[in-house]
Amino acid sequence: MAGIYLHIPFCKHKCTYCDFTSFPDRLSFAEAYMACLYKEIELRGEQLGSYTFDTVYFGGGTPSVIDPTYIYGAVKQIKRRLRLSKNPEITIEMNPGTVSEKKIAVYKRAGVNRFSVGLQTAIDSQLENLGRIHNVRDYLYCASLLKGENFSADVMLGLKGQSKEDVRKTIEIAAESGAKHISMYALTPEDGTPIYTDYLNGELPDGDEVARLYDYGRTLLKEKGFSRYEVSNFAKKGFESKHNLNYWKRGEYIGFGVSASSFMCGKRFTNTFDLDEYMKCVLSGFLPVIESEDVKEQDAKFEFVMLAMRTVYGVNAEEYRKAFGSDWKEDFRDAYRKTSRYLEEENGATRIKDEYLYVQNQILAEYMN
Repeated sequence: MAGIYLHIPFCKHKCTYCDFTSFPDRLSFAEAYMACLYKEIELRGEQLGSYTFDTVYFGGGTPSVIDPTYIYGAVKQIKRRLRLSKNPEITIEMNPGTVSEKKIAVYKRAGVNRFSVGLQTAIDSQLENLGRIHNVRDYLYCASLLKGENFSADVMLGLKGQSKEDVRKTIEIAAESGAKHISMYALTPEDGTPIYTDYLNGELPDGDEVARLYDYGRTLLKEKGFSRYEVSNFAKKGFESKHNLNYWKRGEYIGFGVSASSFMCGKRFTNTFDLDEYMKCVLSGFLPVIESEDVKEQDAKFEFVMLAMRTVYGVNAEEYRKAFGSDWKEDFRDAYRKTSRYLEEENGATRIKDEYLYVQNQILAEYMN
């Protein structure tokens, strides 16, 4: 399995927690940028001719902020230059404040069949504090336009003043609006973002409180028919994100656009984070890669274990042996011995027990040694 990621770096307003490569003041460059994105796909076309891609994902930034015909053009270019499987999963991220009936119609004509909607919270004052450009009414309008479609809603934990009641209201609105998938994740205050000041001032919930909110949310989601298949991801049966599952299974993926990362043929490589440099490079006929490294075998083994342990599927011993020709418990003998009380075995796979999955970082730290 292999995936395609396309980074659309434009937005109307940068959220207070955003540490991604996005440019709220350069939307006028969208046409030129997308022309370069099409060109980059063309440049990669020949070397990727032997691959069949199963998923396409438009992320950002805010992909829904640009003219939808650019998204249509990108899918068309992918089909022209690369090979897609018969029924690929094609996802686009959307901010409820940038959605219209016309845009969604164009996305669907392009082949988009999965929508990822950034709700974050159903409390308008919290949305305002996060710098979001939408309110709950915008989200409900967006959900009404997506009625019957495969769409996911994002829910964020650890917000200033957030209570269990706030989390309950948010999950209920997400679930009752028709979402088939809910991503529930903790806010990470990154140094350099405006919300980092709130973190330094002690105005955000601490780790223990966020863990309690997560546990409460997990229980509520289970009651509503959403099964957890990865630490932060819950889905109705059959609606798991194939694109994200490919990441967690250490599958290959190619990234297009500014700051996009890739993992192909045992190499990791990343495009430039500078918008002008990206466009200049592609227009000159060069790939915009600024970092490239071969993944060493020991690092590959750790990645395999670490990513698999994030999911409820765990580490499959046979798949590990097929990939590396060895037994994973032997390769990580000391770490396995130290963490075995947190693990359980089922059908040839080892996974973190349900009650410990949220604190998997502390468990997996043993495997880094």
